[in-house]
Amino acid sequence: MSIVRSIIVVLIMLGVLATLHELGHFWVARLLKIKVYEVSIFVGPKLLSWKHKDVNFTIRLIPVGAYVRFNEIDEEGYVVQSDDPALLVNQPRYKRLIVSLAGPFMNLLLGFLIFFVMFWATGFVSTDIGKPIDGTQISEVASEYTVGDTITKINGNRIYSSYDLSFELDSADPASVMTVTLKSKETHKTYDIELTPVVRNRAMLLITVETTTTNNEYNGWHVYSVDPEQNNNNPVLQAGDYVTHVNGISVADEGFDDFIYNVTDEVLTVTYVRDGVTSDAEIAPKYVETATARGISLTAYKIDSPAHFAYALGYAAKMPATIGNITVRGIKDIIAGKEKAYNLVSGPIGITTMVNDVVKDEQDTVGDKIYVLIMLSAVISIALAFSNLLPIPGLDGIQIIFIVVEMVIGHKLSEKSERILTVVGFVMIILLLIFAFISDILRIIFGY
Repeated sequence: MSIVRSIIVVLIMLGVLATLHELGHFWVARLLKIKVYEVSIFVGPKLLSWKHKDVNFTIRLIPVGAYVRFNEIDEEGYVVQSDDPALLVNQPRYKRLIVSLAGPFMNLLLGFLIFFVMFWATGFVSTDIGKPIDGTQISEVASEYTVGDTITKINGNRIYSSYDLSFELDSADPASVMTVTLKSKETHKTYDIELTPVVRNRAMLLITVETTTTNNEYNGWHVYSVDPEQNNNNPVLQAGDYVTHVNGISVADEGFDDFIYNVTDEVLTVTYVRDGVTSDAEIAPKYVETATARGISLTAYKIDSPAHFAYALGYAAKMPATIGNITVRGIKDIIAGKEKAYNLVSGPIGITTMVNDVVKDEQDTVGDKIYVLIMLSAVISIALAFSNLLPIPGLDGIQIIFIVVEMVIGHKLSEKSERILTVVGFVMIILLLIFAFISDILRIIFGY
């Protein structure tokens, strides 16, 4: 049933975002005194309608979109041609351009507001550097390193938010030296530090635990899943077990990490609890080469002062830049062969899959799930703003292209030119939809 709930959540989410997008067109058009015939919230069969200030408002059955109609339609469904100066088509080019840009701008504004409200409610992780993480070497270049200085670049790539930093960390070789550019809060000058991770072999039991904490009745790891390759393809542990000790050392012990990085035994004695019964088992570990953390942490803030309020405001305003930056970096990785193309494009199936992963996750509380879904809606809203700028029929981008070309050449495009651009754009959107569909399916099949 979780997939049904997820589909409903996605439909409502996309419907609301599309409606606010179209309301952006409507509000700006009314502000510019441009005539609007209809505002439709959602699509499909009509459920409710009313008229206000010569505008027909309708609420329809299917919550997957919305639209604003700027033309009169005759009984046969054709647009009625008119010289009425109040019509959008007869407006100056700059007004038509503003109206076309209003929808994507509304999505950007909505994404910014969601992020800001969430930062205000829960706090946020900044790009200000915190205390160094133990166990990681930082080069002598970092002699000026001061807690509170702001990370501006990683390996020369721009950092707008902690999400950019996460992307860089995930993309880089974990064992490579990383150059971090910082901006001093005192002098406002930039300087570089090098972060050198320590590479060590770690003994792995090939289990996934529900949390990294051990605050449960057995003071151990609660096993969520077990890799079939455990113990040389002969698994011993099961989902639901609690691992409490390895070679007699408690997994809750402060020195456990040092032990697990230094052990070299071919077989480990694992103490676990199953159905309330404590047992010991010998398990052959898998030794994996791992790198320690990069040596830095980020400072988290709560909005408890005017300064932090302004900081959160600016940080939320950077989120569109972050999403654009990560998208561009992803495209570069695809061109360089570092990433599969189908991992970058996601359609409705992919969004539903992401939402379903959140909805069905039993480890998270309802509050956690709501938080993630709200943040996801902010990301999707900003992504919709960018995607709507593509020069594709049905999207704002094609109209923006037409208007800009008109401004450059000084006259309206010929019908033939518009038809050619429309056909090209239509082919583009069909190919994009097919590619998004295939990408979603491939991710589901191969688990990417």
